[in-house]
Amino acid sequence: MRVGRPGWLRTRRGQRRAVQGVMVACVLGLAPMTWTYAAAGARVGSVADAPSRQVAVVFGAGLWQGRPSPYLANRLKTAAQLYRDGKVRVVLVTGDNSREEYDEPDAMRTYLREHGVPDRRIVSDFAGFDTWDSCVRAKKIFGVDRAVLVSQGFHIRRAVALCRTAGIDAYGVGVDAVHDATWYYGGTREVFAAGKAALDALLDRDPHFLGPRETGIVEALGADAP
Repeated sequence: MRVGRPGWLRTRRGQRRAVQGVMVACVLGLAPMTWTYAAAGARVGSVADAPSRQVAVVFGAGLWQGRPSPYLANRLKTAAQLYRDGKVRVVLVTGDNSREEYDEPDAMRTYLREHGVPDRRIVSDFAGFDTWDSCVRAKKIFGVDRAVLVSQGFHIRRAVALCRTAGIDAYGVGVDAVHDATWYYGGTREVFAAGKAALDALLDRDPHFLGPRETGIVEALGADAP
């Protein structure tokens, strides 16, 4: 027995309402992504475009056998270039260290040292469990007011939007990446992540872990020049 369309879809009026419903759903679904683009505005560019800031913030992107994943490695290489070019003086690495056997910030620190950034110029945030947490902690815990953010192109606008919402004058450097399966997954994921980002910004959610104020950035900025 064949199941036909619902009765209300058999009329022209019902079909028109169905189309309108789909259009409204699409608009609402894409609204958070539109917000991230509008909030970031023209504050995204390349290393050459980046303004001089005291601090660069690098967001975690996973480890492979204890080492930065290729996507994270590209972020760190870009941060090291910003440091070598004199665009930033300190690099804040923010990532996940929620369990003993997984330590993104230490792996990021090691990679930066291997690429010419002095250890005294690197500050670690071990509770950057997501982008919003990293932005809020950069502002409230580490006292960052202005920063260059480093991430892949599919993520950087959301990072800029969230850090600006958290009170940081942020400029984003979008890192080039091979358009492989991970890149396409990341781009698709952003549609859903933007919804969470908009909700975090709207509700001004507290990070998973806040903790006391830390002086790492101030101490790193006061370190002797290399």
